[in-house]
Amino acid sequence: MELFEKPVYFIYCAVFLAGTGLLFWLGGKLKRRVTAALFGPRAYARLSGGGDRLKKWKNALFFCGIFFIFAALARPQWGLEIVKAEANFAQAVVAVDVSASMRARDVKPDRLSSAKNMLRMLTSHLKNERIGLIAFTSKAYIQCPITTDEDALKYFISVLQPDMLPAPGTSLAAPVKLAAHMLGKYPGKKALILLTDGEDHTPEELKEAQTAAQKEGIRVIAIGIGTPQGELIPQRTDLSGNVLEYKKDREGKTVVSKLDEKSLASLAAATQGVYIKYTTPSQVAAKVEQAMRDMDRSRSAASARAGYINRYQIPLSLAVLCFALWLGLPFKVKNEKREEKQKKVQ
Repeated sequence: MELFEKPVYFIYCAVFLAGTGLLFWLGGKLKRRVTAALFGPRAYARLSGGGDRLKKWKNALFFCGIFFIFAALARPQWGLEIVKAEANFAQAVVAVDVSASMRARDVKPDRLSSAKNMLRMLTSHLKNERIGLIAFTSKAYIQCPITTDEDALKYFISVLQPDMLPAPGTSLAAPVKLAAHMLGKYPGKKALILLTDGEDHTPEELKEAQTAAQKEGIRVIAIGIGTPQGELIPQRTDLSGNVLEYKKDREGKTVVSKLDEKSLASLAAATQGVYIKYTTPSQVAAKVEQAMRDMDRSRSAASARAGYINRYQIPLSLAVLCFALWLGLPFKVKNEKREEKQKKVQ
């Protein structure tokens, strides 16, 4: 622990006091010399009338006051306290499709890699938002709780991989329901940023999920990634990334994954959200930012840390006391014996 947060002020104090003391000394010496030259060697003592004794005390109080001011500026600190920071945040959850179809390469280098590139850019821009991350296939799982920690969010985005979850298939209802649960405790309008090719193997569950999103005030920003014409899904690749085998269904037919824009647009419209067709990371990130501008913000704690308690009030109070005494102390002490002697002479 450092007793003073800014100890450099003691160096400034030493320089200031040395300079001021030198000026006081030179001024006093010059004053005595001029007085002696004009009125004689004993004239100064007679004129001061014993004031030199008080002057020493006044000078001491003045210099002490200056010292305590610099001590306050040095910010003395001891004892610990919990310091909480507050800020205004909008709440959002990002749900990323990690099913096998996200390996398709109709968007270069592939659908999931493109989605991750966009999310890294978006996360850098949304520094003052509270964001969580969901990965989903036919089931949804929380990868990162709702947080303001940009580094943590980027880490969990970087580890997203196709087929990383044990459940196969794709369900749009699953991430919507989980996002509604995560965002339910926050007031106002919230957002679900949904990145997927739109394929849905359980469309009958989507209506219930839409109702849950509407109830919690969640707007779905659906980002469709892929092409309507579709693309084959790589199953195996070599070390250079060349496709060795494409995904086949149970009947042995090669699977073609197509972007289903209609389902995504319908989901976004039902929640007063917006559908965005994936183009480039920068363009999509800008459109998502625009869509989130009217999200409600809530004021809450951004962080908490232990910090030393600032005790500047103590030296500042002592400085005020010193200057008060310095101003209140008279310049001369009344010498009653000397006054009586002068009256008798008169």
